[in-house]
Amino acid sequence: MNINGKTRITGLFGYPVEHTLSPAMHNAAFKELGLNYCYVPFSVHPDYLEKAVQSIKALNLAGVNVTVPHKEKVLPYLDEINEEASFIGAVNTIVHSGGRLIGYNTDGRGFMQSLADNGISAEGKNILIIGAGGACRAISYYLSQKAKLLQLFDIDKEKVGKLVHDLQQIRNNVSSVENVSGVDRFHIIINATPLGLKEGDPLPVDTSLLRKEQIVCDLIYKKTPLLEQAEKRGCVNLNGLGMLLWQGVFAFELWTGKRPDVEIMRNALKW
Repeated sequence: MNINGKTRITGLFGYPVEHTLSPAMHNAAFKELGLNYCYVPFSVHPDYLEKAVQSIKALNLAGVNVTVPHKEKVLPYLDEINEEASFIGAVNTIVHSGGRLIGYNTDGRGFMQSLADNGISAEGKNILIIGAGGACRAISYYLSQKAKLLQLFDIDKEKVGKLVHDLQQIRNNVSSVENVSGVDRFHIIINATPLGLKEGDPLPVDTSLLRKEQIVCDLIYKKTPLLEQAEKRGCVNLNGLGMLLWQGVFAFELWTGKRPDVEIMRNALKW
């Protein structure tokens, strides 16, 4: 990669960011298209988020992705928020255009494309999402429009209650559950919590209750203990790599106005 005075910088704001696969994916796509862009991960402590966002303008960055724990907290620092991201209440992509910072959310579209890639349809299904943070808000926005029943669980009752209320403004098929003891009644179960990211994390559900015809998804982009146990139970299982790929494809398009080579990005993730 030839970095020079005309190189446009993109990147990732998160904490931590050491595990990210996004630089390999985006830099491979920039190279393939011959674009003078570079993608860099930035470890942004929550105490410095506002200053980090201000630096996008100060340093004339083309834009950044936003990940845990900043997706919701970044909203007040932006000049404009796209309608979808505003409803979701979380931003994962910021575009710097004409001196303004515009927030988007490509996570939900990325997740739905990942399902489609794997021949999974949410149409008419009973779906459970565990965790009501920014990622859940993004995917539930789309899933609520497809599912027969969408139920959400989070230990933070206030957070899950607000999300259910917001989603009910679009569809009346959304509700919360008090616990996850009845996982056997869902067609699709999705872990949208960080459980499984660290060794020794507890399982988000009792996997002994899983049935082989169920679909178990984990938004973490590796084979977590949850997915390992689901596989042993004969379930279809899907990790977060596909969602990572496609949210990145859509973010790439927002920054550059060009369609990347999806297979180049997929291969860079070392599938």
